[in-house]
Amino acid sequence: MIESWRWYGPFDKITLPEIRQTGATGIVTALHEIPYGEVWPGDTIAARNAEIRGAGFDWVVVESLPIHERIKRGEGDLSALFANYRQSMANLATNGIHTICYNFMPLLDWTRTDLAAPVAGGGTCLRFSAPRMAAFELHMLGRAEAENDYPAEVRQQAAIWFQQSTEADREALLHAIMSGLPGAYDRYDVAGLQQALTLYDGLTQDDLRANYKRFLEEVVPTAEELGMRLCVHPDDPPRDILGLPRIVSDADDIAWIMDAVPSRANGLTLCSGSLGANPANDVPDIAATHADRIHFAHLRNVRKDPDGSFEEAAHLDGDTDMVALIGVLLAEQRRRQAEGRTDALIPMRPDHGHELLWDSTRGTHPGYPLIGRLRGLAELRGVMRALLHDSTR
Repeated sequence: MIESWRWYGPFDKITLPEIRQTGATGIVTALHEIPYGEVWPGDTIAARNAEIRGAGFDWVVVESLPIHERIKRGEGDLSALFANYRQSMANLATNGIHTICYNFMPLLDWTRTDLAAPVAGGGTCLRFSAPRMAAFELHMLGRAEAENDYPAEVRQQAAIWFQQSTEADREALLHAIMSGLPGAYDRYDVAGLQQALTLYDGLTQDDLRANYKRFLEEVVPTAEELGMRLCVHPDDPPRDILGLPRIVSDADDIAWIMDAVPSRANGLTLCSGSLGANPANDVPDIAATHADRIHFAHLRNVRKDPDGSFEEAAHLDGDTDMVALIGVLLAEQRRRQAEGRTDALIPMRPDHGHELLWDSTRGTHPGYPLIGRLRGLAELRGVMRALLHDSTR
């Protein structure tokens, strides 16, 4: 597999020379400074690509070329937005970049309630607490409908937390929930989020699926012409949130997406952490079912609680059998190599990571520390080497 590393470009506190020391050979990045819906200029892509190549890497995956919220809502005349997306794809292909990871989560990206939950033995991790999320929705956001989204025990714990919380606690919770938004874009305060949510009033799962299928039908033919691979990232967490529907959360969702536009260019980012947070998902089985459409892998692990909470585990711990999952991906690579495919190797990156040692002093993007991800990459590399060794005996 192609060992790669997510880098936030000019927004990242971790430098390309530091990333070189991890042993990764690929960079996963995006032009985070360009507003959603605008064309990524070819010269800007070329300049970022030259910077990456000059540091000794290949830009192997775009993560991500974002989809404008109006497309997700199916709002108004979308022809210009689709045209801009296709032009950005063409500009990327011209610069030799052919894999695009994206998501179709409405409004918010990944969501956590704690950015520095303590880890046994030292360090911190990202955590999603169902009671704290319920406290945010019910008592801070005032979304009465959330009563139906959480069991009674979680709602009771949410009320207790809110009653005992300070203003600083509530601000920290809001900050954590907003931290999943990528790049340099605006974060919402409570009033701003309430207002933003009104734009999605009445949006159902069927509506979102219809809007997603329209997006795929608009861009996949261009991806085929350009030799590009689109790969959707699963929802994180894999459940409806803030009253917004989510449609990339389980095996049935993924099967629907693959069937909606049956093309190799319409593929999957296999994120073991996002899928692993749903107790219904058998992640190695999902990977085996859709192996021929996996164009990118995020390898991380989570540990789930019965109430719907979960936290980032060490990469080889947690609830997902990472050795089995990597075995599936390596078997798919061997199959592609036997076909003589030039895209046989699957890019992977160690996703998220515990903040360890002096990670906490760096001020990096939440979930993206240097040492914690280096530990994860080293562990994953060891599994891959061992499995590859066994396969050649």
